[in-house]
Amino acid sequence: MPPLPPVAVLHLEGAEAIDPQLEALDQWYAAGLRSLGPVWSRINAFAHGVPFAFPSTPDIGPGLTEAGTALVTRCAELGILVDLSHLNAAGFWDTARLEAGPLVASHSGAHAICPASRNLTDPQLDAIGSSGGLVGIVYATPFLRPDFGDEPETPLALIAEHARYVAERIGPQHVALGSDFDGATIPAELGDVAGLPRLVEALRQAGFGEDELAGICWHNWRRVLRAWWR
Repeated sequence: MPPLPPVAVLHLEGAEAIDPQLEALDQWYAAGLRSLGPVWSRINAFAHGVPFAFPSTPDIGPGLTEAGTALVTRCAELGILVDLSHLNAAGFWDTARLEAGPLVASHSGAHAICPASRNLTDPQLDAIGSSGGLVGIVYATPFLRPDFGDEPETPLALIAEHARYVAERIGPQHVALGSDFDGATIPAELGDVAGLPRLVEALRQAGFGEDELAGICWHNWRRVLRAWWR
């Protein structure tokens, strides 16, 4: 019988639990770590995260530090996906130049719709598409709404609008479910993971076909995880 697929992926959002010399990284990998965001929305030893600024581009501060470059390189060697959500523009482009693996932003939106620093500009989207990566569409309402509103009455159609924008820019094979259920206001209509069928229906109403939906809900993530994992 083939091994069962994972039901969860151990991820660190912000690499503060890892020392700049990376002595702890191999231990984390042995414990099951398979996805890592170098930063949350603040500065650490590895890079500069974007503050929750609006309106603002993600072009805030310098890029990867020397330790950050070593971290991304070692993650690629081990097979730990590097997540670019929360990383500023300079760090994004530093990571892209390393060509460590497909560029992945696990929970971000389109800057063209919501001009918040946490969202991806068109050139960033283009780079993600060219690398074979993906954008997991964020559910947090401030990063969905053009007015940055922290409003639970935000419609699911707005998540679908971000997904449609990314799909039309770089292709539906680079779109995925993103989330951020914890610590953020999400649309009340979604609520929690039990509301995902309603989100899938909103994506369907936005014009995504059944094969595209299968990719968004499952296959696109499997493709990039397969590319990163060893």
